[in-house]
Amino acid sequence: MKKYFDSRETSSLKERKETQDQALSIMVKQGYKKSARLKKILDTLKINPNKIKKREDLEILPVTSREKLVEMEMQHPPYAELENPSIAIDRIFTSPGPVYEPHLSETDYLWARAFFAAGIGPKDIALNAFSYHLVAAGLTFHNGLRKVGATVVPSGTSSSQVQVQLIKDLKVTAYIGTPSFLMSIITKAQEMGFNFKKDFRVKKACFAAEPLLPSLRETFEKEYGIDTYQMYGATEVGDVAYECSQKSGWHICEETIVEIVDPATGKNVAPGELGEVVVTRLSDIFFLLRFGTGDLSRLITQKCPCGRTSYRLAGIAGRVGEAVKVRGLFIAPSQLKLLSGKFEGLPLQAIVSRKGHEDVLTIRLDKSNKQIVTNTWENNFKKLFKEICTVKIDDIQYVEAGTITPDAKLILDERQW
Repeated sequence: MKKYFDSRETSSLKERKETQDQALSIMVKQGYKKSARLKKILDTLKINPNKIKKREDLEILPVTSREKLVEMEMQHPPYAELENPSIAIDRIFTSPGPVYEPHLSETDYLWARAFFAAGIGPKDIALNAFSYHLVAAGLTFHNGLRKVGATVVPSGTSSSQVQVQLIKDLKVTAYIGTPSFLMSIITKAQEMGFNFKKDFRVKKACFAAEPLLPSLRETFEKEYGIDTYQMYGATEVGDVAYECSQKSGWHICEETIVEIVDPATGKNVAPGELGEVVVTRLSDIFFLLRFGTGDLSRLITQKCPCGRTSYRLAGIAGRVGEAVKVRGLFIAPSQLKLLSGKFEGLPLQAIVSRKGHEDVLTIRLDKSNKQIVTNTWENNFKKLFKEICTVKIDDIQYVEAGTITPDAKLILDERQW
């Protein structure tokens, strides 16, 4: 294996910028010809595609939020007319909203740099505990692991007991998933009479989709001897950033242009200042420019001792807007409005809390109809909720009619990170 997965990771800032600016210019020109949506955006703003030659020029374009992308795709399914119809799509993934994402999975380096930075390679057997069903996580992480030579156990979202059995029987050395699920697996192993540190070989873990609390990282590393790494991305734009062995910020991936902007104006803030993470993935298949992740972070511009020269993100400091991530998946107000409409405008709220290391999703429902509290109705509601929002409900609370007012927030995030 090479010292670094890709020589571009150690290129000079000047070389990287020139490479990305050139790729951006080509992407915008091609997108103007191929994408009806991008052409309409540029024409409406009276922007000649030739004017966007470098990353600084992106600032003249609006930021597209996830809510806006959902709305655009609902108007022009499945890809909001942002796709390149001339290219054959390898895979189509979906995320709640719904948002549909075309992928060329075999030709990109999605997540491979992150796994290489975590020291995962041909000698590793990696348990991939992300879902392989519909969403991008399972297969894109799988492909990244294969690109660095690891053997993959595609366990997906099997029960913690099944995961323990796989880790034991297959001598798994690396875990890929959420930190809360790894802790659940460790807890289950202990309940089954195992000593996780002594009886198993898991020495590396790469986490995504939810925050890694400092206390939990310390538990994994000191009590169980697991070297932990964080990865950051979004299904709409793929991998965005990853931790190296220094664990002092997340290196920005070579295929992405990341801006930190003022959420109110869309203008870039000064390096080191907090703002929204806005991503443009350099692509010839999906022309999504300036995707607003809704996450708050800041740029670290100092050189990293690991040798990689890219700027880094200083972790995630919070969220912009109202969409909330629960167990790795976003729930958006637009989804809850759609759900409410299917039940004659039923007033409802989603409440996200935290129990131990796991997210808890509670749905509060207005008892405006006696049918609501019956088992048949409740089971139908839960089924439809999961179809629309993907996430499973943990609990339902019934409140008196009128408790949930028309101006009440649809999503309440009560978690304390």
